[in-house]
Amino acid sequence: MTTELTVLCLAGLLQALTFLPFALLANMELGYKWTTGPRDEPPNQPLSTVPGRLQRALNNHFEGLILFTLAVVVVTLGGQATGFTAAMAWIYLAARILYIPAYVLGWRPWRSAIWAAGFTATVAMLLAALV
Repeated sequence: MTTELTVLCLAGLLQALTFLPFALLANMELGYKWTTGPRDEPPNQPLSTVPGRLQRALNNHFEGLILFTLAVVVVTLGGQATGFTAAMAWIYLAARILYIPAYVLGWRPWRSAIWAAGFTATVAMLLAALV
């Protein structure tokens, strides 16, 4: 397995690990009747700060994973995996790991800078696949 695929697998596990504290806190706040129900109506109350931020970080990573997965697939199937693309994959993962506490703790402007590092690494992988 390429380094890029390994990092993609780890990024998927990070997403699963991020979901766990969010789900626990959301269930505690909103109650299991709402979280296990059909959710036809919005909850009676919005999530408080920490679970709300965890939810937004989780959703942001879903968005980031789409582009990162595309980059990994193009690099891997195109036979363009190099030390550079591997390094960019690790930068993406490191940025995503740092992004969670940055979002939850409200690190400004660092959250945006961390996000930009992961996004830039992903775009760099895509550009490297074209060379």
